[in-house]
Amino acid sequence: MSKATEPDTRPSDQASQRASRLASGQASGQASGQASGPTHAADSHELIRVLGARENNLKNIDVELPKRRLTVFTGVSGSGKSSLVFSTVAAESQRLINETYSAFVQGFMPTLARPDVDVLEGLTTAIIVDQQRMGADPRSTVGTATDANAMLRILFSRLGKPHIGSPQAFSFNVPSVSGAGAVTVERGGKTVKEKRSFAITGGMCPRCEGRGSVTDLDLTQLFDETKSLSEGAMTVPGYKAGGWNHRLYASSGFFDPDKPISRFTKKELHDFLYREPTRMKIEGINMTYEGLVPRIQKSMLAKDKEGMQPHIREFVDRAVTFTTCPECDGTRLAAPARSSKIAGISIADACAMQISDLAAWVRGLNEPSVAPLLGSLGHTLDSFVEIGLGYLSLDRPAGTLSGGEAQRVKMIRHLGSSLTDVTYVFDEPSIGLHPHDIQRMNDLLLRLRDKGNTVLVVEHKPETIAIADHVVDLGPGAGAAGGTVCFEGTVEGLRASDTVTGRHLDDRAALKDTVRKPTGALEIRGANTHNLKDVDVDIPLGVLTVVTGVAGSGKSSLVHGSIPADAGVVSVDQTAIRGSRRSNPATYTGLLEPIRKAFAKANGVKPALFSANSEGACPTCNGAGVVYTDLAMMAGVATVCEECEGRRFQASVLEYRLGGRDISEVLAMPVTEAEEFFGSGDARIPAAHAILRRLSDVGLGYLTIGQPLTTLSGGERQRLKLATHMGDKGGVYVLDEPTTGLHLADVEQLLGLLDRLVDSGKSVIVIEHHQAVMAHADWIIDLGPGAGHDGGRVVFEGTPADLVAARSTLTGRHLADYVGA
Repeated sequence: MSKATEPDTRPSDQASQRASRLASGQASGQASGQASGPTHAADSHELIRVLGARENNLKNIDVELPKRRLTVFTGVSGSGKSSLVFSTVAAESQRLINETYSAFVQGFMPTLARPDVDVLEGLTTAIIVDQQRMGADPRSTVGTATDANAMLRILFSRLGKPHIGSPQAFSFNVPSVSGAGAVTVERGGKTVKEKRSFAITGGMCPRCEGRGSVTDLDLTQLFDETKSLSEGAMTVPGYKAGGWNHRLYASSGFFDPDKPISRFTKKELHDFLYREPTRMKIEGINMTYEGLVPRIQKSMLAKDKEGMQPHIREFVDRAVTFTTCPECDGTRLAAPARSSKIAGISIADACAMQISDLAAWVRGLNEPSVAPLLGSLGHTLDSFVEIGLGYLSLDRPAGTLSGGEAQRVKMIRHLGSSLTDVTYVFDEPSIGLHPHDIQRMNDLLLRLRDKGNTVLVVEHKPETIAIADHVVDLGPGAGAAGGTVCFEGTVEGLRASDTVTGRHLDDRAALKDTVRKPTGALEIRGANTHNLKDVDVDIPLGVLTVVTGVAGSGKSSLVHGSIPADAGVVSVDQTAIRGSRRSNPATYTGLLEPIRKAFAKANGVKPALFSANSEGACPTCNGAGVVYTDLAMMAGVATVCEECEGRRFQASVLEYRLGGRDISEVLAMPVTEAEEFFGSGDARIPAAHAILRRLSDVGLGYLTIGQPLTTLSGGERQRLKLATHMGDKGGVYVLDEPTTGLHLADVEQLLGLLDRLVDSGKSVIVIEHHQAVMAHADWIIDLGPGAGHDGGRVVFEGTPADLVAARSTLTGRHLADYVGA
């Protein structure tokens, strides 16, 4: 089954091989992925077969993936790994499962398109364990995202003293309510209705409604009291004069809309700001009037800020202060839930503990009546520790986890699952992990495999590639230069193959002979953010400084939470870029502006014609390139616009050319092609060429300049942000794990970029686990020695050579092994 192919394998060769197999009966199936018959059932039981995959940049590729084995997919960024694993195999598995539900249920599910592939055989249920941030819901915590909170609630309902009720009495998502209602009962052979009272005792804090924080509104940010409503006194987004929200208040009859708010009586002001919900007719329409403050609290403040539109988030930041709930002290729980304790510990105390400490506490409980429960809870908590997340607490809001932390929390849910013969799909699970923690992650991947599951992993780290049973290497390049299978076989075969990954698998960066001398220092004194323990440290300026340490040791707290705001810092992280599916690298970087002007000048027309969001947009799809159709209760569909054929522009606009290309052809160019195009000849645009050069410098040469930002990975987003900031005047650059998503061959290019930044007079601070970046640093600050309350201290500061020589920390020992010292 192992086979190696040359990097220049032609799609036509693969197509002819596939046709030969199909003709000889060696493959069976349909494009939908459903087997056409029982032929070769044994193969189907042992393999996932992909024939003719063409999703995104894939070039008609064929692969055979062994079931119940660990397969790692390698290749440079943009080579097609995600297109094969996520957009083809996992997407078709999920689509087929969704089709088994009723049309009504499908209406609540995301629309999944059929992947562009000829045959998919042997699929099993696919579970994607990705790096998407967890839950925009402010009520979601690490404990609620796993089974840990549910088990703790049961434990306290059984053993807690005083006994206060069922498990829901310890849930901050269940309010306490009482009332009465009619129930139907059978009595004496007759069916009668009886009125019965009921009471639900939940654990929700009534003051903050289980959120742990309360909000105070700055009324001066809601309205201008010198104006009347008719004059536009309300300054809340969406409440402008003339709109429905404004008309609701102006026509309510509770106050004169032409009177300045400062002249309202006490009752008028109360009705305007705090009146309880009141049904009324406004302009002939039945509506509910409610005071402005509770209305804003329900419509805006009940949502997570990360999910808000930018202008709403700006208003909330300006008008609202979030403070810890004074009634529950941030625990989210009502007083009865906090009063019930086991061995002096309440459920609030347990959820606030570092998970490694909580696991030890649970092991110390000797209660035979709940022994199975204690065993399951202890196993779940130990899984957190094994996976390197023992420094978290169960009450940590899920939305504050990094992408890597979120992925590992999702893993914990699946480790305890009873499901077998499932296909688990991971996206770079080593992200955010110190070399010390990667081995533990590898052990967990192998445990999933050994339960009888198929594990598919997209990965760049050689430590994880090394444990693979099977390797599929895609490339040889990125974008249009990728999309073929360069190698398929064992790790030993990959190492011996003449592929980009094979040649770089054993790359090791060497320690520098000489390091740069600092030009100054950023002084940090008494830093105590999160787990930092009054840290005093000087971060040298004018050099490349790497901050390292195990996950949870305090790196981000030190760099992001302690550097003075006035230090001229440019922070470049991996968070999502705000924007719609119309946003792309050309619009985000400002590249489109000089291109539009050049098109306009060359053709004697307005620049607005060359924007798909303005006058040049196709009128049928409004410049989206696709038409979205709502099918009511069934899932909606997106189809390529027939009018513009996905080009997004009016046909008349596409008649205008620059350097022989129309605007849609330019937006379809990869960065490297566009860089060459705008660098010389009739299409020479120095401003555009400079931006494109920066995009190439950060390793994004394979991206098309019109690719939607919503399709970029975290690492790609960070490098795009870095490219836009490279011309900034800021003197200090902070990068958070810039090697994320980078192939082994691209790390050397990143190191060159960091060097150029420093040599141009910048100070570069990098939070990083990759040993190649550590070895290349001028100065290392190592935090630890452990995570959570076991970290938060500087355990080493000095040159990489001194760190290796001392071998006094976990980082030092791993770096010494890496450089062969």
